[in-house]
Amino acid sequence: MRIAMVSAGESGAGQRVHVAELSAALARRGHAVTVYTRQESALLPDRDRAELGYDVVNVSAGPAVRIDENEMIHQVGRLADLLGREWRDAPPDVVHAHGWTSGLASVLAEHRGIPVVQTYYGLGGSVRRSLAERIVGREVTRVAAMSSNEVLALLRTGVSRSRISVVPTGVDVQMFTPWGRRAKRGTRSRIVAVRTAVPQSGLADLVKVLSHVEDAELLIIGGPARRQIGQEPGTRRLRAFAADAGVADRVVFTGGVSRERSVALLRSADVVVCAPRCEPVGHVSLEAMACGVPVVATAVGALADSVVDGVTGLHVPPGKPRLLARALCGLLGDDVRRQEFGAAGRDRACARYSWDRVAADTVRAYERAGARGAGLLKRTKTSRQADGAGRTSTVD
Repeated sequence: MRIAMVSAGESGAGQRVHVAELSAALARRGHAVTVYTRQESALLPDRDRAELGYDVVNVSAGPAVRIDENEMIHQVGRLADLLGREWRDAPPDVVHAHGWTSGLASVLAEHRGIPVVQTYYGLGGSVRRSLAERIVGREVTRVAAMSSNEVLALLRTGVSRSRISVVPTGVDVQMFTPWGRRAKRGTRSRIVAVRTAVPQSGLADLVKVLSHVEDAELLIIGGPARRQIGQEPGTRRLRAFAADAGVADRVVFTGGVSRERSVALLRSADVVVCAPRCEPVGHVSLEAMACGVPVVATAVGALADSVVDGVTGLHVPPGKPRLLARALCGLLGDDVRRQEFGAAGRDRACARYSWDRVAADTVRAYERAGARGAGLLKRTKTSRQADGAGRTSTVD
């Protein structure tokens, strides 16, 4: 198929990772993928070729800086016009919009009956956003929900179940593995958590819980660069919580780290905790599972699907620090159970959440939306016939 990915109003790192990895996996399967994103720097070329095999078009809609979704809404009309022009001469077989602002632009663009598939990365927030999400859900051909919980939320907005496919995010199971370099650690048990852009991350609860978990340290990955972490408001608040709980000496902040360093830190964990009040994507749980590390997670959003309670980790209700402490104490005191959870987590990550599997699920959603890739298939057939007749041809 010729696939147009529209990701112009990014909602965070989770969306960026999902779009890039999914596009690469689809390209490996032989599809022609073009990612349309909004130009956020004057230094970026209008068009580029990603190393992972897909094309990138940086569309000039608004100032060449990163803007939030409230500012992005004013650029939707301009973006829709530019996308319509792009697709007029070279129409894709399917448009896949990522985020609600990209969805609005995609349904407003002149796409001449091309099916549009929508991925939201979480629903709700402001009144304006909720209204826009309902409009997008009504107008697109199909919605790719990231979890079973999101399916229920979509039904409440009026999207019929027959137009919803469940397509979760994925994990690089070649990079995130149980084997390889592990970060150094001391003799204490190690609990690892990762800072994300998700609101109500649950990290404050986790810091407070540490006072009830003996002889364990909490390693928090992510945030600003290490030299700036002391001035960052979020880190200062967490350090204040740690001081009040009497565990300041057992909470370590790494600051922003490379992906390779993040893998080594995850491997060094006895348990990874994902305890937000909401989580539409859930990359961290998948990365931990792929590394063979058990996960304690709140049973919300994508986490309720990815972490199987009693098999790959444990579920705890959000906002219940005592139950979180109990789960951590029990798991840290049981080496055999942690090993069993870790092995099952690795198996589940490879079987259900590899990017090749997610790409296959995505293609099925495209097909159910009506995308067949007939144009590309026809060009390929014509090319082969020409080659067999001794003529040279190029298939784009």
